[in-house]
Amino acid sequence: MTEEDTLSSVLDLCRRLPPNNIAHNLDLLVTLLPDIADDLLSSVDQPLKVQRDKDGRDYLVCDYNRDGDSYRSPWSNTYDPPLSDGTSPSPKLRLLEQSMNDAFDVYRDMYYEGGVSSVYLWDLDDGFAGVVLLKKDNNTSQATSSWDSVHVFEVTERQRTAHYKLTSTVMLYMVHSPSSSSTTTTTTKKDEVALGGSMTRQDELDGPLDPQAQGGNAQSHVANVGRFVESMEIKMRNLLQDVYFSKTKDIVNTLRSSSGLSEARKRNALQGELVGLLGMRNKAPVVA
Repeated sequence: MTEEDTLSSVLDLCRRLPPNNIAHNLDLLVTLLPDIADDLLSSVDQPLKVQRDKDGRDYLVCDYNRDGDSYRSPWSNTYDPPLSDGTSPSPKLRLLEQSMNDAFDVYRDMYYEGGVSSVYLWDLDDGFAGVVLLKKDNNTSQATSSWDSVHVFEVTERQRTAHYKLTSTVMLYMVHSPSSSSTTTTTTKKDEVALGGSMTRQDELDGPLDPQAQGGNAQSHVANVGRFVESMEIKMRNLLQDVYFSKTKDIVNTLRSSSGLSEARKRNALQGELVGLLGMRNKAPVVA
């Protein structure tokens, strides 16, 4: 097996492992396969982690804002631990980064009602690229859940338009534990029901630019990227609900019906009778 085939197989395996354990699983895979360690770590999205900068603002950390062992805050533009020569966007791009962070902070509050968001940009030879990060945890006494979104985009400016390439990954994980009864004081792993996975989608589009607007092309980029990410997240959210969760429900129903077998037979018989009556009605001749 070639190194490329090995990497492909490992990536396929990672997509089927629980997102909350991906860091541990990556450590094991890197130990087993050190030759593909760099490609593997750069190709697998991991659940996002939250840090707090010197101004008390929470931000998300990942490979896109890391330099060595330090991470850059999108709010203060400083590294923690401090790094004197850390990588930062150009002054013009830094202004756009600040505007996007403000915009997606509003987006986060509107769609997530909590959580943390961060946007990081970096310069390219023929444009710029960036990543929009969104994270929301919801932990209660009976359930633990987490949603992580990673939207990586690349922008190429033309005369009056810009071309955007977007790669979006959503990592979802949920664990439900039954409530403790009067006779049971502890909950074991065997009592838990866990559901998790990740989904990646790609898309491209062209968006208009308005150099005459206040702020120039920056405002156009904020609006275009915002609409693009919003549309992609809605599609992926609906896909998770309508396809994956519905499929899970169908599988459970084939294993054990929520109602009695006799009741299910009566319902199916009634449906067949109604279909037959409707068929006869459609075939009945029309009297002039």
